[in-house]
Amino acid sequence: MTKYDYIFKSKEKIPASLSLSPEKAVVAIAVITTAVDLGIEDINGEIIADILWEFEIFDEYSEEQMLETVDIIIEIAEDTGLGSLFKAANAAISEEVVLDGFAAGVIMLLDAEDLIIPADKKTYLKQLQIALELEDEEAEEVIQEVIAAVQGGDEEEYDEEFESIIFNESGEQFYQSPLGNFTVPIPLDSEQGGKIETEEGMVSFSDDMGTLFRIDYYPLSLEQIKEIRTQGHETYLHEIIVNKYLPETIISNVPNAEVRHREYWQDSLKKYYYVLVNMPQGSTISQQDTNGHGIRLDAYRGLLSFVNSECLYVVSSQRSFLNRETLGSLKEEAEKIKQTILNFVETIEFVEI
Repeated sequence: MTKYDYIFKSKEKIPASLSLSPEKAVVAIAVITTAVDLGIEDINGEIIADILWEFEIFDEYSEEQMLETVDIIIEIAEDTGLGSLFKAANAAISEEVVLDGFAAGVIMLLDAEDLIIPADKKTYLKQLQIALELEDEEAEEVIQEVIAAVQGGDEEEYDEEFESIIFNESGEQFYQSPLGNFTVPIPLDSEQGGKIETEEGMVSFSDDMGTLFRIDYYPLSLEQIKEIRTQGHETYLHEIIVNKYLPETIISNVPNAEVRHREYWQDSLKKYYYVLVNMPQGSTISQQDTNGHGIRLDAYRGLLSFVNSECLYVVSSQRSFLNRETLGSLKEEAEKIKQTILNFVETIEFVEI
């Protein structure tokens, strides 16, 4: 008998109606490993989803789909037990993803600071390897690949985020885009979980309180500039935001999202197109339900688009709906978020490129 026989040698089965796909089997191994390490009551589904979303086998999953899958597996674990869940996962996992399954176990046990598997967790990992019928060489190769990926990911994230952070003479922090087309004061409080996320053509600032400011920016080609002049700003910005940006960036992750308000106006400097999107369970933050599962809050997302110095910008912010919170009218909510975005835009210093 070993310490983990209740998991790896369980005779219990999950109901046939809950059968797993190979991908869900990988998620199940991550959930089981986390539960063994921390206890099932302390599992954070969002953390697991964020980690697994980096796996190639989940490339087709949106963030929402990834979190939903993790939550489903956690619920099965709570209802049927870790042993029956592993039995189902081991039966469902395919040869093509079995190494991913082992990697999911490795990454959940890895000490991210020292990049090692702690000694007290090696017994479990060895039992997982045996249960998945992996040779020692295969298992060691997976472990080293996971360590290298985590180390490389940390370095890349550090470089991308911090090479663009600059300080003024007063020591205030600013974000400078890699293109050099704008700088903006960082609107975050690190004590409230403030974080910066970047990818090509985008930076977002968010925290644990639901604050979100996001800037998407696209240098315009000569052809696109001619297109704007021919169509007019209103028509062009509507086409870009409603027919391209929203489907690709929001609706693909929150299928029930819908535009509830839109308007176009101009001042002496810029022409603006603004939309307000209703996003059921589309907030960047979540609350726990009565069963302890993380459920994303409903939210409004405002998006303000404009052209500046031959770049197209989409600046957005969100308003999350807390339980029992009283909302204003749609017009009031749209105006509040619009003003929040405009105030943020006022802090951006644009530079011609």
